[in-house]
Amino acid sequence: MKNRTSALPYTVWMVIFIVVPLLLVVYFAFTTQAPALSAASGTVTVFTLDNISQVGKFAPVLLRSVVLAAVATLICLVICYPVSYIISRGGRSRQRTFLMLVMLPMWMNFLLRTYAWMTLLENNGLINRFFGLFGIGPFNLINTGGAVVLGMVYNYMPFMILPLYSIMTKIELTTLEAARDLGADAVKVFTRIVLPLSMPGVKTGLTMVFVPAVSTFIISRMLGGGGNLLIGDLIDLQFLGNAYNPNLGAAISLVLMVLILLCMSIFNQFGSEEEMEGALL
Repeated sequence: MKNRTSALPYTVWMVIFIVVPLLLVVYFAFTTQAPALSAASGTVTVFTLDNISQVGKFAPVLLRSVVLAAVATLICLVICYPVSYIISRGGRSRQRTFLMLVMLPMWMNFLLRTYAWMTLLENNGLINRFFGLFGIGPFNLINTGGAVVLGMVYNYMPFMILPLYSIMTKIELTTLEAARDLGADAVKVFTRIVLPLSMPGVKTGLTMVFVPAVSTFIISRMLGGGGNLLIGDLIDLQFLGNAYNPNLGAAISLVLMVLILLCMSIFNQFGSEEEMEGALL
């Protein structure tokens, strides 16, 4: 009884700020405003599937969002995995110092960090000016898919490092030393001990990076230009743009949510099989 009472505030919080907004998204996705039979009545809300059917028109944008988010997520994993391992193997003071350096950019506003990359990547930016000193360039660095991926990697790297670090610190040094004493080389120690034990952190990091990356809109708008529109930009335009259509925006959001849940469920199943294989080895 005591546990149920203590969990009541969290339950109320989840209902108000998670369940109710999700129900509103579903409601708007399957409804629309239609003229009433009586002119004096204005419009009425009717059930429809037109909003969901219209999402198919934006399939190329959705595919581009998933591809760019997946590329950014894999790049984050490749970069952050060794960084997290190096941090976790250091002393306590060294770990605190490196974690502070990882978190330091996040103390700055998200928009300011993205504006900084605009200053670096634009045609007369610092990078092209540097190349100009050697008589090369300018290169088209901004308003490209690569610039969008770069912005995602830079902004979401801490979300990959932190779960990996928290898992890798639990891998005892004595376990690695015992494996080496038993004749395992560096490759076997990594593939049979470090990688299987760190898989929960890998799954959490991939989820924490992929989900915000696939639904981002500020990064693609500022670094990608009009030719690299992502699904987050489309949703934003439906609610705040000139083509105001919250019902279609809710439908796109619902489809995106289902797609993310599907991708995560497939990945979690794959991750569980990998962990089982690592445990058997």
